[in-house]
Amino acid sequence: MKVAITGASGLVGSALVPFLTTGGHEVVRLVRRAPGAKDEARWDPEAGTIDAAALEGVDAVVNLSGENIADRRWNEARKALLRSSRLVPTRLLAETLAGLKRKPKVLVSVSAVGYYGSRGEAWLTEQDAPADDFLGRLSVEWEKAAEPAAKAGIRVVHPRVGIVLSPAGGALGKMLLPFKAGLGGVLGAGTQYMSWIAIDDLLGVLHHLIERSDITGAVNAVAPAPVTNAVFTKTLGHVLGRPTIASAPAFALRLAFGEMAEAALLASARARPARLEASGYRFRFEELEGALRHLLGRMV
Repeated sequence: MKVAITGASGLVGSALVPFLTTGGHEVVRLVRRAPGAKDEARWDPEAGTIDAAALEGVDAVVNLSGENIADRRWNEARKALLRSSRLVPTRLLAETLAGLKRKPKVLVSVSAVGYYGSRGEAWLTEQDAPADDFLGRLSVEWEKAAEPAAKAGIRVVHPRVGIVLSPAGGALGKMLLPFKAGLGGVLGAGTQYMSWIAIDDLLGVLHHLIERSDITGAVNAVAPAPVTNAVFTKTLGHVLGRPTIASAPAFALRLAFGEMAEAALLASARARPARLEASGYRFRFEELEGALRHLLGRMV
């Protein structure tokens, strides 16, 4: 296949490109600078420009654009950026694909489990309603931004991605230094559920969604066994062979990170990959300890 990718330099994109090319597929990377390689094409979402000719005849498009939600404290400017970095590129991409003479068969445009908000211990499937909070409303808008492609007859899939585990970055990448120093600990009460997925499985899921012509709409891209923050903390410490006696009280997190702490660090989302399991996808890493041992090279 010929697959176009936005966000190809990010945590997921930088792993997806070699995953696809070593599998024999051709990749077109949409970049926001002058192209410096044959597999690159220019786009500038803020200016509303894109090299549509480079997208003619591609078989699939994977849209990974979006600023990191938990990168820093939110203020109104930061929230506006989080919103525009998702909606503007997705809408431009969808409208461009809709206007092509040779349209792709599928657009896989990522979303997030933040769609559901904080639901305590309740199991969440793709049938559950969105939360009426910033991340819930943002996720709804993000998914709707791809509608022009769907209306043009392109199959659109929205993997609602959980916490992506990779030592190269993201949440796990940030945790490694303090945990290795013996300074890791629970966040808040530690009872909040974390819906996670190993980077290896996320790549497999994206490939699965590209290939399965019968899958459209929202798909929870999470491992089948979400864990509480306390269990995650204990398991990571065990794999690294380090104590996890430190803690970050909820009030301290709220003081330091404001609204972002409540939405991204203390929220409880216990999501189930119902549609993936029904479609026959087989996870490489269903349990957290096995995933962490593989990712960190700490095999028993």
